[in-house]
Amino acid sequence: MSLELSIVMPCLNEAETIAACIEKAQTFMLENNIEGEVVIGDNGSTDGSQVIARKLGAIVVNVKKKGYGNASRGAIEASKGKYIITADTDDSHDILNLKLFIENLRSGFDLVMGNRFKGENKKDSMPFLHRYVGNPILTFIGNLFFRTNLGDFHCGLRGFTREAYNKMDLSTPGMEFASEIIVKASLFNLKITEVPTTVFPSGRNRKAHLRTFPDGWRHLRFLLLYSPKWLFLIPGFICMLIGMIGALYILFGSDSTNLKWIPLFSGLFLISFQFVVFYALTKIYATNHGLIPRRKSYNKLFVYFTLERGLILGFLFTLFGGFLYYLGFEKGIESMENMLKIIIPSIVIAVLGIQIILFSFFFSILGLKEEK
Repeated sequence: MSLELSIVMPCLNEAETIAACIEKAQTFMLENNIEGEVVIGDNGSTDGSQVIARKLGAIVVNVKKKGYGNASRGAIEASKGKYIITADTDDSHDILNLKLFIENLRSGFDLVMGNRFKGENKKDSMPFLHRYVGNPILTFIGNLFFRTNLGDFHCGLRGFTREAYNKMDLSTPGMEFASEIIVKASLFNLKITEVPTTVFPSGRNRKAHLRTFPDGWRHLRFLLLYSPKWLFLIPGFICMLIGMIGALYILFGSDSTNLKWIPLFSGLFLISFQFVVFYALTKIYATNHGLIPRRKSYNKLFVYFTLERGLILGFLFTLFGGFLYYLGFEKGIESMENMLKIIIPSIVIAVLGIQIILFSFFFSILGLKEEK
């Protein structure tokens, strides 16, 4: 018999609350005539959580690899429902009220996110730093980087289709799994919406598994690594523009006292070029390994930019820089002004040429797969 819904929950020592969570999930499906199952991804509990879950009729999957993401994926991959809703086992999610999630999944949305800020605001349901600092900042960054329009990037209560899960190819082991779902859904242009949900104070007495600063950093790191444009390209272009404008202003300006800044602006320009190079290489690597979807323009990149063209361009830059360097010494380097205005720019141009040559070789190596 095919199932419509799998309610999936990762678990690590949640004996205090797991029974309540399972019973609420089963009650929701019974009251709404939904054929479904409850699947627990147990991450090595030592307090008897597995026994409680099995007695209540839940399917328990033993997941050896530690981490929220590993436990969640283990349970999802063992589930059979057409739709999947994930929830925590600390009794903080409103599992009795999942109707909006199901309705939106049935209507064609691939991912339905819960928004805790649009639901009822229960006292002590979220730590102050999470509610007013961490979550808003990470949600803003996530929306900016991946062009989503969500109000709560990290609500653990979310639903998605089996087809969407297979397409997203999720892989992160820890708490950043919550971010990965949205990022991958956005990158693959899946249909995303959000619905209000209420979050309650945790029903457990022990300390939560979530660590504010380490797990917050894991989320931020993941967002940055999956958006090389914001990590490398945009900072690179900004620094390149500053370095170029600053150097040109000093070189052609009349105030010789500013010449001391030429090495700084020149160095900034070379560093910024490295940022742009890293963006290109990261983008190619991520695409080749399926971390981000392959765009139509991707294959054209290897047609327009070849190893031979890169080598010629780099060689011309290096030759021109060497020629300027030679002219600088021909005119003499007695004055510091001549040294700064001619010698340093010539070195920058020559180094830039060498970097283009090295980049071309690396680019070509990464593109070998496309040439077959």
